Amino acid sequence: MVAKAEAEKKSAIAEARRDSVKKIQDAEAQMRSSYESAVANEMVTLNAKRDELLNEGKNIANGIEANSEARMQEVKDFLNKEFERTLNVTS
Repeated sequence: MVAKAEAEKKSAIAEARRDSVKKIQDAEAQMRSSYESAVANEMVTLNAKRDELLNEGKNIANGIEANSEARMQEVKDFLNKEFERTLNVTS
């Protein structure tokens, strides 16, 4: 009876250890899955924000470019007029 009880005790302890290891592994797997899911969701959010900011920057850059082209034409016209005026004065 004592030997049988000892064997059952060892078996119960081994079973409890296996169960606890399995529970720990399951919890770690669930934690990893949850972490990866949260990271993936955050990446989607960050990518959307990045795209939004890039589009905003492109719009601003296009506006600046259009403004600079208009001003460049004004500068060219001004320089041409000044050059012509200088030529007319010296003639």
